[in-house]
Amino acid sequence: MAPVSGKPADKASDTRTGRSWTLNRLDVKSFALQQAQLEGHETLQKYERLMTESQGLGGDLALNWRAMGELRASGGTDHAWLHLEADTRVPLTCQRCLLPVQTPLTVDRWFRFVRDEATALAEDDEAEEDLLSLEGDFDLQGLIEDELLMELPLVPLHETCPTDVKLAVADVEFEAEATDRPHPFAGLAVLKRDKPGH
Repeated sequence: MAPVSGKPADKASDTRTGRSWTLNRLDVKSFALQQAQLEGHETLQKYERLMTESQGLGGDLALNWRAMGELRASGGTDHAWLHLEADTRVPLTCQRCLLPVQTPLTVDRWFRFVRDEATALAEDDEAEEDLLSLEGDFDLQGLIEDELLMELPLVPLHETCPTDVKLAVADVEFEAEATDRPHPFAGLAVLKRDKPGH
């Protein structure tokens, strides 16, 4: 993933060694080789697309993440792996009462890195894990946001809405008019009944 243009290069330090890593240009091979571990405790305000989903309401909410690198041998080759955990809450619009609903989002996923996009596409159907390409700069913050966005529910709802919800709208005059009006096929039924041989 390429770094987001105009975005400052955020850094985080390994929780064990203290080494500093650039989050939107992470050297994945080195990160995995050193079995580095990074974590962040930030606010939603830092993640523009999540803020858009929350309609700007969740700026002060916490977003916590943790990333760990690992090298694993497979088929005579060492592969870089990344374990990502992240969690936050995003205020979305309840589709029943139209009021904000605090929606928890959680990510806990392993990623294996392959040489390039073509390899990722070729191996994707067979792989149980998620595949990412080593090509270009790797944006860890972008991955965190992508994964949390994928956890958003299609239809956000309160378990129990804080207000009474009117689930149906009835127009008494319209319903009375509809029952008074003859059914459009009623005449056909009469013709069919009066036809000789019926």
